[in-house]
Amino acid sequence: MAGQTVPNDPVGDEPSDKVRQLQRQLWAAAKRAPGRRFHALYGQMCRGDVLHEAWKRVRRNKGAAGVDRLTIGEIEQYGVRRFLEELGEVLRAGAYGAQVVRRAYIPKADGAKRPLGIPTVRDRVVQMAAKLVLEPICEADFGPCSYGFRPKRSAQMALQRLRQLGNQGADHVLDADIENYFGSIEHGKLLTLVGQRVSDRKMLKLVRQWLQAGVMEDGGGATRWRERRRVA
Repeated sequence: MAGQTVPNDPVGDEPSDKVRQLQRQLWAAAKRAPGRRFHALYGQMCRGDVLHEAWKRVRRNKGAAGVDRLTIGEIEQYGVRRFLEELGEVLRAGAYGAQVVRRAYIPKADGAKRPLGIPTVRDRVVQMAAKLVLEPICEADFGPCSYGFRPKRSAQMALQRLRQLGNQGADHVLDADIENYFGSIEHGKLLTLVGQRVSDRKMLKLVRQWLQAGVMEDGGGATRWRERRRVA
């Protein structure tokens, strides 16, 4: 009908419930068997509902374009369903390859600049899909004292816990930080730790790709998508 817009995301919120059910199942299985290694995760990540949920979260987080200069708005114009279907086909065919990360710099209070890596939107969607599958397994292993980068936890909650411990008689706090942690972490050791819970070679290969992806300084970029008229 003229003047009436058609939702670009016709599936709605339905996939969220299915994804949450998958996450609960993975968490419960990991909790029941602390030594279990999961071997069929890549196929779960390629599910249409998981990719759809990953897209919704990437879109909600917004963020700039990567080296291909492809924005979230351009993908919406291209068609979200089409984009996700093509991306799913690429993943299931084993033809996915991580693109280099665009390097940008954010000014710090002391005058220095903090390097920031910006993956392409396509890579961010795949990374988010992998996170949806891997996170509940990792969550089953974390202790209650861990608050950093965990769902439904925050620095404010950690401070509240410190206040509770202080009221119980604790009077010492150790504040420590690792300089450039994400830039200095040993990839081999990280993959070994992930491998203690994940035996799926395709998933491990995917994580390795992201760890080893190159960096392109801001100012460069490719336009392959515009030439091919395909996002995936």
